[in-house]
Amino acid sequence: MTSDELHPALQHHIVNSLGWRELRPFQEAVIGPILAGKHLIVLAPTAGGKTEAAFFPVVSRMLTEDWRGLSVLYICPIKALLNNLDIRLQRYCTLLGRRSALWHGDIKSSARKRILREPPDCLLTTPESLEVMLVSPNVDARSLFSNLRVVIVDEIHAFAGDDRGWHLLAVLERISRLAGRELQRLGLSATVGNPLTLVDWLAGSCAGPRDVFLPPEAVSSEADVQLDYVGSLENAGIVISRLHRGEKRLVFVDSRARAEQLGAHLRQLQISAFVTHSSLSQEQRHQAEEAFASRDDCVIVATSVLELGIDVGDLDRVIQIDSPPTVSSFLQRMGRTGRRAGTRRNCLLLATKDETLVQAAGVIDLWAEGYVEPIEPPPLPLHVLSQQLMALALQERGIGREDWLGWVRDVPGFTTIPSDYVQRLVAWMLQREILWDEAGILAMGREGEGKYGRRNFLELFSVFMSPPLFSILHGRQELGYVDEMTFLGKHEGPRVLLLGGRSWKVNHIDWQRRIAHVEATELTGRSRWKGQGQGLGFRLAQAIKRILATDKRCTRWSRRATERMGEVRLEFPWLKIDSSVAVLAVDGKTEWWTFGGNRANATLARQLANETASKVSHDSFTLNFDSAVKLHDVQRAIVQLRQQDVTAMRPAIDEAAINGLKFSECLPNELAIEMLESRLQEPKATRRILKEDVRFLVQ
Repeated sequence: MTSDELHPALQHHIVNSLGWRELRPFQEAVIGPILAGKHLIVLAPTAGGKTEAAFFPVVSRMLTEDWRGLSVLYICPIKALLNNLDIRLQRYCTLLGRRSALWHGDIKSSARKRILREPPDCLLTTPESLEVMLVSPNVDARSLFSNLRVVIVDEIHAFAGDDRGWHLLAVLERISRLAGRELQRLGLSATVGNPLTLVDWLAGSCAGPRDVFLPPEAVSSEADVQLDYVGSLENAGIVISRLHRGEKRLVFVDSRARAEQLGAHLRQLQISAFVTHSSLSQEQRHQAEEAFASRDDCVIVATSVLELGIDVGDLDRVIQIDSPPTVSSFLQRMGRTGRRAGTRRNCLLLATKDETLVQAAGVIDLWAEGYVEPIEPPPLPLHVLSQQLMALALQERGIGREDWLGWVRDVPGFTTIPSDYVQRLVAWMLQREILWDEAGILAMGREGEGKYGRRNFLELFSVFMSPPLFSILHGRQELGYVDEMTFLGKHEGPRVLLLGGRSWKVNHIDWQRRIAHVEATELTGRSRWKGQGQGLGFRLAQAIKRILATDKRCTRWSRRATERMGEVRLEFPWLKIDSSVAVLAVDGKTEWWTFGGNRANATLARQLANETASKVSHDSFTLNFDSAVKLHDVQRAIVQLRQQDVTAMRPAIDEAAINGLKFSECLPNELAIEMLESRLQEPKATRRILKEDVRFLVQ
């Protein structure tokens, strides 16, 4: 073993207690920078040992520098991952005479009280639970965090791309101020397209040095990737039941309802199958994951919940139904395989529809090129700033109107917000009585108490909105949750739900308590959840265009996929790689096929609607005009757009998008619209579309 920089006691236990002859090369490589106190992003494949790479040097510092009290925070995006890591970190700490503990929404009050009474050396938690600790009158946050030294953020890509990331950074700024020192920040991920940008995002206002550890370049051909066309979810089940018998298979489905359908179908085909997704209860998910981990010849059907680093044992195969949404997601999922010596990473993609066949082919092409999407933290997080203002008013039991911003001003997302926007935000919250100003001290107002004060301000602790869910009970056992839309509308005969891959007949619905009581049944069931489709990015849309515009065949496509792709291509005989096409269809409507992605097309749709004085709809590939708009009108409008400043173009925002934004009532309407517009903009892609030649055709 070569890691002589680590504390001798840790070296001893790595070899003798854990039985490791040596650390992996990348684990060795990050020891020095972490011991030196650098802020660091560590990239390594899924299940590659990132946790140990970060934790071993940190706990070595803990021993060498004799840290006492709570000195390390280990933050994860989901509770299931924390539960999974808790056992490992407890063992490492116990070997060294230290303690770790777990705190999230499912942890009992008695365990939390013990943490406050006897703080552990390491605490595993979520940003939302940290917020609870900061604002709770039962927690002395200044004392609890006074000895804090290091923060480890696992699966950092899951935070940085949305508003939870800004919330996390704001909470860390407040904790750093309570601790009276800069905290070393370490981020772990398997897939990030722009790690240098991300380490600056993570380090935020910190002055200390920062760095990135990149994994050795992986050769795409080392992975076994195959794309097949099966035409339906039922056919996908048949293929799964017949292939790879005797092996452990993880199947990803990007919909909870379809995951349930596939799980039930596989059971009908006599396959030992389990289902796991975010709407199952913790107990149900744990049972499925435990059963799967302990068997060999079985299948677990999962949504993206198993994309993150939850350990379900050594996998033989990953199967993707249809297409993952991004290359990053594809890498996360495929990275579940190839962990054992002599095995390769692998993924079999089974397309059930033409559009997902083409999308999966596009993802594969981008992956083979070595492309991974950059993570873009959403700009102008005004609603998160309003949440932080309310949280600080609770934390400090009233906070100075001139003082509150100093706590979070240096969060990167907040530094770009103009000062007059901040003033307008505060004035609006006071006007709406969300806040109350008492001689320059801000506190929660009447409306703020009414809106967020229920259940001890539980609604204030997270920055994302949860859909209205019903809890499903079998006797006293909680099975999971379904969207309220499952029970809306007229219904003939008994209601039968599908949950955990099994059917349950609804006996009673308690609308007030949002509970449904069920019993097991052999009848066919279904459950519904609201999806949140985001559309495709520019690079993926362009990759799809290249596939459709050529007759290139890929060795990774099966015979069925190749034949079906040929049939799909016949629908686009006018498509060429180096130009876009505006087509006048037989119904008299014009479609401009830009393949520009959802965000760029959203921007162009609004501008074209203004130019043509008509309604223009869009998706990730096309802009669709009313029949009253002639082809020459479209041509003239495009010429006009080419003369305009792309950076000044704004996409149209649906009022429903504002209503779906948590804390939207804290923002003046014009600021909420500006924030959402800035988040949909993609000037670079919009500019490329407008520069491209456009051909005009009549079908």
